[in-house]
Amino acid sequence: MRDEAAALLNWYDAHAREMPWRVSPEDRAAGQRPDPYRIWLSEVMLQQTTVAAVRAYFLRFTNRWPSVTALACARDEEVMAEWAGLGYYARARNLLKCARAVAHDHAGQFPGTYDALKALPGIGPYTAAAIASIAFDLPATVVDGNVERVMARLFNLHTPLPEARPALTALATTLTPTERPGDYAQAVMDLGATICTPRNPACGLCPLQRFCAAHANDTQATLPRKSPKPEKPTRNGTLWLARHRDGRWLVEQRGPKGLLGGMLGFPGTGWDSAPNHPPITANWQDIGEIRHSFTHFHAILTVLTATTAAPPEHGMFQLLNPDDLPTLMRKAYNLASPALLPC
Repeated sequence: MRDEAAALLNWYDAHAREMPWRVSPEDRAAGQRPDPYRIWLSEVMLQQTTVAAVRAYFLRFTNRWPSVTALACARDEEVMAEWAGLGYYARARNLLKCARAVAHDHAGQFPGTYDALKALPGIGPYTAAAIASIAFDLPATVVDGNVERVMARLFNLHTPLPEARPALTALATTLTPTERPGDYAQAVMDLGATICTPRNPACGLCPLQRFCAAHANDTQATLPRKSPKPEKPTRNGTLWLARHRDGRWLVEQRGPKGLLGGMLGFPGTGWDSAPNHPPITANWQDIGEIRHSFTHFHAILTVLTATTAAPPEHGMFQLLNPDDLPTLMRKAYNLASPALLPC
């Protein structure tokens, strides 16, 4: 084991973060093994999201579906409702596909090799490496944004991201030990999240300071370098929020693909491929706009409201729990609901 890895593991033994999906270094040394289901679920949830945002979702999911087999038996709309607010909804759709593949093709047990994990629906190289390493203690190299930052500074690599990713992965591979690779993978991610942070890294507390080429050259604050991102375009559109006189809302289940696929929401147009006409004939009132940013564009949506008892052309009236809505739709609901109190 390289000295860097040994120093990092010693630091992790004393400073590992507590997480509901994690087995502590002490418990792991005592023989407790991580649950591959919980590792997989947490890694899918953590993509493009923070630990703080994921924690409550993870606890609700595992309380409701404590095993991959239980999740595989869940209805799509139940899972999408529990996922509402986490964003990147393709992850929730792939979550169900993967759970059902594990239940059907692997007797409810996650396969224990990197290649077999990567062959599952929705599992890419990063997630496969994370499960292989953390759940099965295989020496797979796990590289997320935190690891990229640590490696760029440790080796003083100035090639900008994303061009630098292959080189950073290769450098990370040289440090991945065969002993305790799961703990090591979590240690590097913890280091990037708590010490080797994007701004103002706490170099005085870092267990890798004496190995760090960027610290020696006083370049840590400038790394990793990043290529300029193209400016996001803005799309304009409309959302129609109709409330029945009995208090139900007009909603529709979005198609399985595309933005907010499979999610419950209000009819709309302009910002995606939805129909370009109101879902119902009514006295629509413009009450303002909401703004929301997706990965590739910003949306500015005019919110129109009406109270009616007329039958809709599409969608359905139903009682609504706003917590079941994705963030964009919840913004529209919060704007419209004071103006549409039940009659």
